[in-house]
Amino acid sequence: SAAVEERLAEFRAARGSAAASSRPAEPPGEAAAAEAAEGQRAAAAGPGGGVQARPGGAAAPVWARPLLLKVLLWAVLLALFAELELGLPYFVLSLLYWMYAGTRGPAERRRGELSAYSVFNPGCAAIAGTLTAEQLERELHYRPAAGR
Repeated sequence: SAAVEERLAEFRAARGSAAASSRPAEPPGEAAAAEAAEGQRAAAAGPGGGVQARPGGAAAPVWARPLLLKVLLWAVLLALFAELELGLPYFVLSLLYWMYAGTRGPAERRRGELSAYSVFNPGCAAIAGTLTAEQLERELHYRPAAGR
């Protein structure tokens, strides 16, 4: 938990210094007015308002989002295959592909990142929050019956 808090503080400091260096010095009144105008534009757009904010400040239209384009392409292909009476095989193969694409191999893990399955970690190290048999026994106060 402390490591996460430390990394978060470093990220915020780096983001703050990058934002401060990219903005020219403005008088306090003008900066507040600019931030208020930005907030109003964001509130007007809303979560589904048609534009997506980018880190550079430019806005991308809804139709240019990669995930939306992929879902639309998949739906069009599903309709096409359904018309050809191959909708179910297309759907099943799509699910299998998504399961394959959603898994990452050990080479794709970030340095120091542990797998959810302890047998794949160095030394079979478990991730935080894993319930072990020893912990369960301690919590249940499992002890052999006295005198047996």
